[in-house]
Amino acid sequence: MERKPIILNHDTDEGLRQKKYIEKLKQINDRFEIENGRKKKMHVATFGCAMNFHDSEKLKGVLEEIGYVDCDTETEADFVVYNTCAVRENAEQRVYGRIGRLKALKRKNPDLIIALCGCMMQQETVIETLKRSHRHVDIVFGTHNIYRLAELLDTRLTTGKPVFDIWDSYKDIVEDLPTVRKHKFKSSVNIIFGCNNFCSYCIVPYVRGRERSRSVEDILEEVKTLVADGVIEVTLLGQNVNSYGKNLDEPISFAELISKIAEVEGLKRVRFMTSHPKDLSDELIDVMARYDNICKSVHLPFQSGSTEILDKMNRRYTKESYLALIGRIKAKMPDIAISTDIIVGFPGETEEDFLHTLDVLKQVEFDSVFTFIYSKRTGTPAAVLEDQIDEPVIKERFNRLLDIVKDKAYIKSMAHIGNEYKILIEQKNDQQEGMYTGRLDNGHLVHVYGTEDMIGQIHRVRILSGKTFYLIGEIVNEG
Repeated sequence: MERKPIILNHDTDEGLRQKKYIEKLKQINDRFEIENGRKKKMHVATFGCAMNFHDSEKLKGVLEEIGYVDCDTETEADFVVYNTCAVRENAEQRVYGRIGRLKALKRKNPDLIIALCGCMMQQETVIETLKRSHRHVDIVFGTHNIYRLAELLDTRLTTGKPVFDIWDSYKDIVEDLPTVRKHKFKSSVNIIFGCNNFCSYCIVPYVRGRERSRSVEDILEEVKTLVADGVIEVTLLGQNVNSYGKNLDEPISFAELISKIAEVEGLKRVRFMTSHPKDLSDELIDVMARYDNICKSVHLPFQSGSTEILDKMNRRYTKESYLALIGRIKAKMPDIAISTDIIVGFPGETEEDFLHTLDVLKQVEFDSVFTFIYSKRTGTPAAVLEDQIDEPVIKERFNRLLDIVKDKAYIKSMAHIGNEYKILIEQKNDQQEGMYTGRLDNGHLVHVYGTEDMIGQIHRVRILSGKTFYLIGEIVNEG
């Protein structure tokens, strides 16, 4: 039997509407607890980017409000949610593998509810595969309506039928639903959703939709609420934060927004990701240099050092303009940490193109580099380009790239030794008793000996030694 989507109605006050569903489901779960002597359990697994992880915090917040408690594995859970990623094919295959394994759990426990959401679900081919081969899945929704989780769960329980609720675009931005944060002292804040850039290799604009900015007032209110709740570091999120504000009724630049956020009393650190090189303005560089609590680090993907490949990627900048931008950033902030993304093996990439990439890598001396082998994504312009690169060639270039990345990262790490910095201690170190882990303003990972009460606090640390991707330090004062 074909599983037809269930049509759901919309009210004007969507947040209030969803809270009514939360309260209804909470009463059901309260009765379950009384009858069974335990609370229902949830397991939320997240694949992909920082925005997905932030979305999962919202999903957990809704489920916790309904009465679910978190558990570590699917085998314990009454409700399993997979928040999926579509950027790379291997991420999709991992999701399909895990969905397949859930079928046996569903046979053992027919009351188990399985929900899938996120970027994968915005693709018609995925929906067709789920309907055809994964009939044990109960709820499927996308990137534009995650706030409707309670309503979708209620629909599934009421009708007894699977629910498919995929939107082509967003309708509401619901601000006031509950959220479960991983850390009390730091949090992410979405400032802009979607992407208008349409890089030829990227599926994000197709699954996340066009850019839409939250209002300045709502963002500032969220930041102030977080600070009042003990948060001292926020990370501003967007597919391209530098596009923030362009589509508002009263346009405002990202530089203006982040300066307002930096002035929130009690907020000690502000980070942001991700930036697009074509949009990072001199105004933003000036604002970053001016405010002490805006972290001196920026993630600025260049993807390829070849201007010809960048044009095929539809990145809309050149090798020369990228290097000029880096020069302006370093002129204002000489100690800034710059990280980047690089794609190896884009269709048509020649050895000369690749050498341009290595040249940028050597000139900039990035603090960290995220390297990717080109992944063909159906539905993107790059997927149908001729001159797809042979796998052995890609692997050989990738290995050469990694050698340089590791060498440069090691040199950058060693440059910290003997110097003092401020560190936000975030968690216990699982590998060494009595040791804790945190990050410097510039994002470098540091391990120090300390005490549990230091978690969530900023301390001064002296760097003693290090490896390629982390540093060892000692606390030199208490505050």
